[in-house]
Amino acid sequence: MRNPLQLEVLRLGRQRYQPVWDLQRRFQQERIADLEAETQSGLPDRLLLVEHEPVFTWGKRTKPQNLGAGPEALRGLGADVFEVERGGEVTYHGPGQLVCYPIVYLGDLSCGKDLHKYMRGLEEVVLRVALTYGIQAGRVTGLTGVWVGDAKLAALGTRVSKWVTLHGFALNLSKQPLPWFGHITACGIVGKNATSLESLLGYVPPMAEVEERVVTAFCDVLL
Repeated sequence: MRNPLQLEVLRLGRQRYQPVWDLQRRFQQERIADLEAETQSGLPDRLLLVEHEPVFTWGKRTKPQNLGAGPEALRGLGADVFEVERGGEVTYHGPGQLVCYPIVYLGDLSCGKDLHKYMRGLEEVVLRVALTYGIQAGRVTGLTGVWVGDAKLAALGTRVSKWVTLHGFALNLSKQPLPWFGHITACGIVGKNATSLESLLGYVPPMAEVEERVVTAFCDVLL
């Protein structure tokens, strides 16, 4: 397992999706190259924290009917649209949401080279963050993500290459992202709604505060 001091945390503020996606892929390739080098440089794992401008993303196995009226109609709402390399169905990212992208080598984490354990670890990170606000979130059998009752608080999706990860999870802080999910069948799940910390607490926790709690929980759970 890696020392938490070897985790580089990048707080990117508010960004459009494309440059952050490019940054993820560059960091992943750098990490892979370092792992494969005869003499490793000690390149750290990285945790990217960002609040995106409105964007819909979906994986390659997404069913067309889950994209609502289609990519062009989604773009017409004022959002960017991207088909990406992660697993999972269509989702939305935007203002009022904290997105966490770990670019990490699973072989150095507590989960080891076990993608299922890694995904459950990411869920545990969000569960612990929610608990710091007095929210008893949980899992739903057969569905990825973090839930409060019948509503999803955080969505997850990842992609692994040579055991180095891309993508991660998105946690709804405010109510602002919630109407956007109505334009799609989020995560391909029919009949489920989204919720947010604001919906559950009656106020929006400061972004910087939630970021700190995410970093702490990530280190506690996975490093």
